[in-house]
Amino acid sequence: MTWLRVRIGMLGLALLTGLAATPTASATAAENPTAEELRLDGAAPQEILRRSGFDTVAPELVRALDRAESYAQAERIVTRQGARLWRRAVDRAQGRRPAGGDLSRDDDRPLYWARLGMTREVRGWAPGFGLSSARRARLLAGLERSSRGQEAIRFPSRTGVKRVLVTGFDPFTLDRDIRISNPSGATALALDGTTIRTADGPARVETVVFPVRWQDFAGGASQAFGSGEGTVERTLRPYLPHVDLFTTVSQGRVGRFDVERTNGAWRGGFPDNENVSRTGPVPVTDPASRPEWTSTTLPYAEIVAARTGRFPVYDHTSVTEIPAGATDPVVRPDGPTPGSRARAGGGGDYLSNEIAYRATLLRDRLGLGASLPGGHVHTPVLQFGAGNTDPATGAVTDPEFVRNRLDIIAQVRAILTVAVDASAQAVSGTARTRG
Repeated sequence: MTWLRVRIGMLGLALLTGLAATPTASATAAENPTAEELRLDGAAPQEILRRSGFDTVAPELVRALDRAESYAQAERIVTRQGARLWRRAVDRAQGRRPAGGDLSRDDDRPLYWARLGMTREVRGWAPGFGLSSARRARLLAGLERSSRGQEAIRFPSRTGVKRVLVTGFDPFTLDRDIRISNPSGATALALDGTTIRTADGPARVETVVFPVRWQDFAGGASQAFGSGEGTVERTLRPYLPHVDLFTTVSQGRVGRFDVERTNGAWRGGFPDNENVSRTGPVPVTDPASRPEWTSTTLPYAEIVAARTGRFPVYDHTSVTEIPAGATDPVVRPDGPTPGSRARAGGGGDYLSNEIAYRATLLRDRLGLGASLPGGHVHTPVLQFGAGNTDPATGAVTDPEFVRNRLDIIAQVRAILTVAVDASAQAVSGTARTRG
C-alpha cells in the first residue's frame, strides 16, 4: 500500500541524512481492531457487503486517505466519506440509487458493516505525518457521527410542517447470530427525510442511528463510566426544543410492538457489541438529581387502539424495582411504586431502556416534559424464515425475513402517523379548553 511505501521512504531518508525526525511510536502506532471490527471478516458480513455493493466503501476511504497530506485534510476526508455512506444507505433504502446487488433495499446491515470497514481502516492508518491517539480518536468520532446521520438532520423552516425525530440502533447480539439485522436501523434508513401525511397536515421525519456500545452512551472510552453525557444527549439536545414529537426505537419482543410506559435508571450488564458489560445506575450529568424513573409522553392509548399493522401493539407498563425500604428486586406489572429504585424499565435494562431514559430525561431537563410527546417504541424481533434458523449454515436473507422487516417499517410509519395526529388533537383540545 502507498502508506507503507511512504513510511519506508521516510525511514530511508532519515537514515541517509542522519536526522532523528521520525515521529515517535506513540504518535504513529496503529491501533488493533475492536471486537466489532474483528467480526467483519466473517463470511456473512462479506456476503452482505458484496450483495449490496457496499464492499467498495472501505477501499474508497483508503484511497482518499492515501492522498491526505495533513491531519486537517484527513479530518475532512473522513467526515465527508462518513456522510456519503449515510446518504448512500438512505438513498439505497428509498430507491434513489442502484441497489448494487440482489440484497433487498430495506436491509440495514450494509451500512453497519461498511462503517466498521471504515473505522477499521482509520484505526489501522499510519500516515507519514504521524497521528496521535487523541487525533485518531477525533477522526473516529467524526466518522461515527457523520455515518449515522447525526450531522444530517435537516428540518424545514416553513410553518405548517410537523417535525418528527426518530432514532434506531445497529444490529446486536452478533456473536449469537452474525447475520442479524435490526429493524429499528432499517426503519431509520427508510424514513429519513420522508414526509408522512397526517390529519393535521404533513410531518417531516428525520432519523439517526446509534451504536450498541455502553461507552458511547456514557460519554466516551476514556472513563470506566464516562462523563455522564454521551452520544444521545449530544445528538438530541439541539433538536428536542424544536420538534413536535420524538421516539427512540429498538428491537424488542417476538411478535409484538410495545410502547414503553416507564424507563429505569439502571444498567443490567448484558454485553454490548464490543463484549463489554456495565452494571449500575445509568451515568448522567448531575447524578444527585437523577430520577429513578422517567415516563413516556407519547399518546400510548391512541397508538394501542389504532390499527397500524399486522403486529399487535401493547401499552407496556411492567418494570422491575427494589421497593422503598427493601433490598430485593420485584416485578411490578403496573409500573413503579413511590420511592422505589429501578432495576429494569419497561424496555429492560439494556441500551434500549437507556436511550429511552436518556432521551426522556433530556426532554424533562430542558423543561419540555409537559409539551413534547416523546418516548420509546419496541419493534418485534426480526425473524428469519422457518427453515433458515441455523446461524452457521443459514442464508443471510430469505423472503420471510424481508417481509417481516418491510412490515415492521410500515407499521412504525403508521404508529408515527397516529402519534402525530393524537398529539395535535390533544394540543387543540387544550387550546379550546383554555379558550
